[in-house]
Amino acid sequence: MAPFTFPHQTAFYRGKVRDVYSIGHDWLVMVASDRISAFDVILPRPIPFKGQVLNQIAAYMLQKTADICPNWLLEVPAPNVSTGKRCIPFKIEMVVRGNLTGHAWRTYSSGKRTLCGANMPDGMKENDYFPSPIITPSTKAAEGHDEDISPEEIIKSGLATADEWEKLSHYALQLFARGKKIAAKQGLILVDTKYEFGTLNGEIVLMDEIHTPDSSRYFYADGFDERQKAGERQKQLSKEFVREWLIANNFMGKEGQTVPEMTDEWVQTISQRYIELYEKVIGQKFVPEPLTEEETYKRITETIKKLPV
Repeated sequence: MAPFTFPHQTAFYRGKVRDVYSIGHDWLVMVASDRISAFDVILPRPIPFKGQVLNQIAAYMLQKTADICPNWLLEVPAPNVSTGKRCIPFKIEMVVRGNLTGHAWRTYSSGKRTLCGANMPDGMKENDYFPSPIITPSTKAAEGHDEDISPEEIIKSGLATADEWEKLSHYALQLFARGKKIAAKQGLILVDTKYEFGTLNGEIVLMDEIHTPDSSRYFYADGFDERQKAGERQKQLSKEFVREWLIANNFMGKEGQTVPEMTDEWVQTISQRYIELYEKVIGQKFVPEPLTEEETYKRITETIKKLPV
């Protein structure tokens, strides 16, 4: 899809999944596309309704956490579009982990017991709960891979002050606790997730998406303890299944590797998994709203007209 051109538009940025339009100096329009990325690579085929799923889960979760931390969201004019306040972003992703899974497990199983300055106790198995959630931040790369970083390095390099880091950590842990509570009501465990923050008029503000399948990993709570005791794989809701499919087909985003063919059937399977996650996480039936580009443009333009640009 070619980028739109909106009234009062001052900039355009295409991310891996989102198209972000700056309107005037103070506002953003964020379009969640159907693109899908893994290992920091955009895969060749879009996934039907993925943008709507991500956008609507994010809007739901931002509304459910607005009492913890102010956020950027103003309005959702179309199923896959959000408008809101433009913030100055911290170039940090606040990754919170409740369980020893994914990157943390890979680090742990290599023999290391520290990740991004956070200690991981001896004697843990894959997917075990940490005694309390840990924060393992990474730098936010404009392109390519994000890099692990410790709080000390963040403060030393000027990515955040000591006071800002304390506040970011506090918000991240509170948001994670709320996310776990929302997930538990739906029979899920929020395993790990990432948050992005910025500043607006000197205040720290939560940005971007939260608690979506692209930014989070969920396990099914039912049978979790039994699977852990038996050393079985946990049932999960996330896009990890896409990464696993890529790994099984010898692709991990490294130079010289080729993305395997995505068949129609596989694209449809991924779409269904995203819809399943929406319904499980939100607890509501997913209602597909396939809008034309013209209708999407019209709705966004009507919202822009209401902004004090």
